[in-house]
Amino acid sequence: MSSNSPTHGARPLQVAILVFDDVEALDLGGPYEVFTTASRMHQRLHPGAPAPFEVRCVARSLDPVRARAGLRVLPDADFATAATPDVLIVPGGVVDAAAACPATRAWVAQAAASAKITASVCTGAFILAAAGVLTEGPATTHWEDITDLRAQFPALDVRENVRWVDRGALVTSAGISAGIDMSLHLVTRLVSAALSERTARQMDTPWNKNP
Repeated sequence: MSSNSPTHGARPLQVAILVFDDVEALDLGGPYEVFTTASRMHQRLHPGAPAPFEVRCVARSLDPVRARAGLRVLPDADFATAATPDVLIVPGGVVDAAAACPATRAWVAQAAASAKITASVCTGAFILAAAGVLTEGPATTHWEDITDLRAQFPALDVRENVRWVDRGALVTSAGISAGIDMSLHLVTRLVSAALSERTARQMDTPWNKNP
């Protein structure tokens, strides 16, 4: 286990996943499943140990969020009450309204400023860029949105044909499956590769470790 991982008696790392109307359900559900399954597997392997992660969905308000295609999500916290995250995950979907929302941009910027790691899935990169979190350097998004990200944020070095770009405190990933692989990669960074392997096995998903 890495020095950054929770030890016995330590609090779990707080994982906040932004949710908003028209969020892509699997962009949200993939990371949620990875981090919650990782906690469950860690406690199965180490009975009595604290969970390494505590995952919460955070929205502008506590009203139900209608994900893309109609799935309804009940947020765990709103921007005013959410705990300061150690890990911030910004999923994609139809992000225009979320990226244009001043309250959403302000909370994302505030949360990212204190998080150990801020990560996006798919078009979540547009929200990070709109919030001033992703301002320059390498990044990626869903293949279908590469041209738009370049056009809207020309200071970014938008990479094609990669699954994720890890810049340490800032990570961006491509589509849905890449978001799952990136989340497993983050579990490795924060806890251990062994836990990522066990998590992927439990989820019965092949883990592509290559960005």
